[in-house]
Amino acid sequence: MPGTAAAAPGFWDWSLNPPLVLVIGLAIAYWIGSRRTVTPRRTRNAQRTRSVCFHSGLAVLAIALSSPLDLLSEQLFWVHMVQHVLLLVVAAPLIVLARPWVRLWRALPLGWRRPLGRGLGQGERWAPVRRASRFLGGPPASFVLFSGVLLAWHLPAFFDATLSSEALHALEHTLFFCTALLFWKQVLHSPPLRCVLVPYERVVYVIGAMVVSWALAVVLALAPHPLYAFYAHLASRPGGISAMADQQLAAGVMWVPGSITFAIVVLVYVHRWLMPPASGPARTPRLASEH
Repeated sequence: MPGTAAAAPGFWDWSLNPPLVLVIGLAIAYWIGSRRTVTPRRTRNAQRTRSVCFHSGLAVLAIALSSPLDLLSEQLFWVHMVQHVLLLVVAAPLIVLARPWVRLWRALPLGWRRPLGRGLGQGERWAPVRRASRFLGGPPASFVLFSGVLLAWHLPAFFDATLSSEALHALEHTLFFCTALLFWKQVLHSPPLRCVLVPYERVVYVIGAMVVSWALAVVLALAPHPLYAFYAHLASRPGGISAMADQQLAAGVMWVPGSITFAIVVLVYVHRWLMPPASGPARTPRLASEH
């Protein structure tokens, strides 16, 4: 009967699935790239911090997509929302803060990097790709993609479809994470990627995305009935909660934990915005630790 308790996955019920294989592959690539990168002594502490951010981001990805959390998300909507929050506002900003791009690039053999770099940077065949990346990597497009993907995949028809198709579910999570990388790249310093927004613009940018997530949370919380047939028709749920309680918990996850990263970034940039400019000539930050 609906509302009765169902058995929850155990702590050790991890899955050796494609996301976990990808996480392991990225960790290996980062290690290889780090061995090929000379880090000056003066920047080693900062680089250690970035490495911790990178591996923490990978760990969050593994927890979201390969741990018992993934199995439990098929029984509880609020757990599914925890997955989405981890992808959008935990794993993605940690990866962007880590600035892993040069190290991941250097994991490729030198014989691949040289022709690939020339082709991507100057080759006529890759010109459409460069134009598309400049457009999609700009602040307006990144904001629209991040917000649009978040809202679109939570439409009942799309959301229910992902729960009956592994391929669609993988596409959903991939788009969440990739558009989140584009979004956070606009507000977090991550050389050699460019961040063109000044502090007050970043504040507005992040608040705008936070409002979008709040709008989704409000719809979930105030809906008079369960919005997703997959969860509404489950015969039982861990904890024995109702479908409506499950949906309202999901709204709370999106509203409160889902806002923490946004709030931290807003506070940091409001502080920088209000700080008086430093005296003396402007200095261009050195990126020696990334080369």
